[in-house]
Amino acid sequence: MAKSSPSTHPPLAERLRPQTLGEVIGQQHLLGEGMPLRIAFESGQPHSCILWGPPGTGKTTIARLMADAFDAQFITISAVLGGVKDIREAVEQAQVAQGIMGSEGRRTIVFVDEVHRFNKSQQDAFLPHVESGLFTFIGATTENPSFEVNSALLSRAAVYVLQPLAEEDLKQIVAKAQAIDAVPPIEASAIDRLVAYADGDARRLLNTLETLAVAASSEKLAEVTDVWLLRVLGERMRRYDKGGEQFYDTISALHKSVRGSDPDASLYWFVRMLDGGADPRYMARRLVRMASEDIGLADPRALRLALDAAETYERLGTPEGELALAQCVLYLAVAPKSNAAYTAFNEAKALVKKDGTRPVPMHLRNAPTKLMKDLDYGKDYRYAHSEEGGFAAGENYFPEGMAAPQFYRPVERGLEIRIADKLRELKRLNGQQDR
Repeated sequence: MAKSSPSTHPPLAERLRPQTLGEVIGQQHLLGEGMPLRIAFESGQPHSCILWGPPGTGKTTIARLMADAFDAQFITISAVLGGVKDIREAVEQAQVAQGIMGSEGRRTIVFVDEVHRFNKSQQDAFLPHVESGLFTFIGATTENPSFEVNSALLSRAAVYVLQPLAEEDLKQIVAKAQAIDAVPPIEASAIDRLVAYADGDARRLLNTLETLAVAASSEKLAEVTDVWLLRVLGERMRRYDKGGEQFYDTISALHKSVRGSDPDASLYWFVRMLDGGADPRYMARRLVRMASEDIGLADPRALRLALDAAETYERLGTPEGELALAQCVLYLAVAPKSNAAYTAFNEAKALVKKDGTRPVPMHLRNAPTKLMKDLDYGKDYRYAHSEEGGFAAGENYFPEGMAAPQFYRPVERGLEIRIADKLRELKRLNGQQDR
């Protein structure tokens, strides 16, 4: 008895895969009229490129359509499972297709999925063949190619950034699935929940639709309702890579919202981090950093509150301790902002790095022994507490011959308003002493 072909019942994602450029949903910033990838398709000449974007945004589909558009042999390599042997085999197939080994000449596109998983030597193996034009290289990655792809390979490939699919795009996909009777009718509120669950990932949406279709059929449902859907899906699991770029993009959004003094946006990104699985201890460390970098002496209480919040979380754990961190986020967002301490620290580091090691002036040196005192260590040092107002006006605390830099420039916000006033008064007193 003949065995059924594996393609007899292809997955829904495969049945709905676009066959032409016009059927692609989303990515119109690349595929619309006059846009970069559309121009590349219409040029008649394929070029090596890297498709960078989240899962389920159409990277593989675009690569396949490019092969179809140029009538090219399409060779797929998974960087997760493959290695140098697969690269070597791809080269041989491309040589056969080009006619080097007696076959009819034909273009070849080598598509490497998750190209960031290949190490440097594996990525380098593509270079001579891309250079010679033996094949067109297309890499797909969910990670920033600036960090994950060799610069030599990156310089030979255009980078196209794919975006998560918008809600309307995902709703179009649901409609296409319904049009081929792949899923039962779905009420509007359930579609909204499905779209939110997919979180911009078309593959995730299609796989979920397929699962729901099987479950609905077994229960003989006439319509997928929101209540039933919620029961089947359970707690929503969001796409969130704790070690990848999305993680760092989200913490960046939190930091910038705090710096921008928007408590609601700050709380939103903070909760997004927690919801996505970020370690609250990591969050606590970042809050301490924000208190120093973006608030500093404009409100010194911010640093203490951030440390208290971190300690509270250590004592209470999740979920109770998360409230203290949330409270800290709100305080940091509404606190007066100053990066004067952060800027001063960086400027001081830069100067010391390039300036060299200047000797400590004699009057500032420590003199714990008689010999050191005999050598004039500490001689003529003015003890500030014995001076009028506790300030030794006109005293110099920098190395001899060094122009006094001004690293710290307080801003006119929060406590630094008063600090600036104090520094202006001390500068006035220094000026009087100079006269």
